Amino acid sequence: MQNNINMKFKKELVFLLSLLIGFFNTTSAQENLSLKEAITIALGNSYDIQLVSNDVQIAKNNSNIGNAGLLPRLDGTVTEGGSLQNTTRTQSSGTEQTLNGVRNTNMSYGVALGWTIFDGLQMFTNLERLRELEKQGAVNAKATILSTISGVVNAYYNVSREQQLVVARDSALNVSTLRLLIANNKLEIGRGSRLDVLTAKVDYNTDTSAYLQEQNLLRNSKVTLNQAMGRDLNISFRVDTVFDINSSLEYVRLASQMEQLNPDLLNALITKKLAELDLKLVKGQRYPVIAVNSGYEFQRSSSPTGFNTQQRANGLTYGLTASVNIFNGFLQRQNERNAKILIKSSELTLDRTKQEIGAQLLRTYQNYNTNLDLLKVERNNVDVAKQSLDITLEKYRLGSIAPLELREAQRNAIDAVARYLEAQYQAKLTEISLKEISGTLNIQ
Repeated sequence: MQNNINMKFKKELVFLLSLLIGFFNTTSAQENLSLKEAITIALGNSYDIQLVSNDVQIAKNNSNIGNAGLLPRLDGTVTEGGSLQNTTRTQSSGTEQTLNGVRNTNMSYGVALGWTIFDGLQMFTNLERLRELEKQGAVNAKATILSTISGVVNAYYNVSREQQLVVARDSALNVSTLRLLIANNKLEIGRGSRLDVLTAKVDYNTDTSAYLQEQNLLRNSKVTLNQAMGRDLNISFRVDTVFDINSSLEYVRLASQMEQLNPDLLNALITKKLAELDLKLVKGQRYPVIAVNSGYEFQRSSSPTGFNTQQRANGLTYGLTASVNIFNGFLQRQNERNAKILIKSSELTLDRTKQEIGAQLLRTYQNYNTNLDLLKVERNNVDVAKQSLDITLEKYRLGSIAPLELREAQRNAIDAVARYLEAQYQAKLTEISLKEISGTLNIQ
């Protein structure tokens, strides 16, 4: 009888192993998606990046000397018209002359050149302002790219964590299945109790529920990653389960990089520069505006009732104009004061941005170090918990411990794995955040 029981037990173990192998074969048949591939797909599909790229292109197109007003303007004109009139003329001699249907015509065409040669240097300030706006567009594009990469990386490692948790839950379910089989075998040979079987069945159902919930979380995390990549939400895939965590980030270096590369800081600096340029534009309105103009025109007209029935004229025109604002109701002084206030506001905004981002960097770096320490602890806990589970499971098979002790060891093992994966995930998130804040997050 004992041999029959052992044979049955071995068959059940073979069945469990076949299920486990089938599970891995099914998942391995899915698309293997690397982090670099995910980021590349997201950068190519992101609506936000495409929109901000259009803004950058517009700013680049606008940044030229013509848009700043440095180039002359050349216009061509053509005018042609006429009239049809009935005319009655009375001469000094008293003779009256009536002309009906008299047709008068006139036609002119030519080109006119206008060029502002001095406007208080406003045109040069405009050119500098357009170039700053082009820089601001590039900074905004970088911020969008960093945000997109960060979102994809976060979603990717969340899928990796959930993928490993599904495996851990599946392993816990296998242990519960094995425990239920052992309890049933002991009951059949009269060495166990019905209560042990029922307890094992309840724990098995609990682990099954946890496994199904974890699978659902994995599916949802994949949808989130597909959404971040801007592709079909129903695509199934597998991701890498290795968390390559950089544990050598230095705060001083990150702070230095933040000062030079953080998009929010760069944006605040450009905003301050634009405010200073706006003041220069306002001050430039105090100076005279000098322009030269020239042109060439041809005119032709006919009037049968005139002293000259036909007339033609052509030639060159030229001139110089100058204008200066003498008084505009004190608006000049008011505009300058307002422009100076806006500069102060931009300086305050810059200081506030520096403080906010600096505080964010420091908090994140402290969390980063804490997460690295937790990762070391939890990694050791996983090894200890697995050894404890193996020993406890063997003792349970031999009947030397109660089912409650096995359940406790099983719970400790799954909790240790869950905490370790969470510590990995949080350590990676803080690493990503540090690189995003410092402006060094890239596709690698």
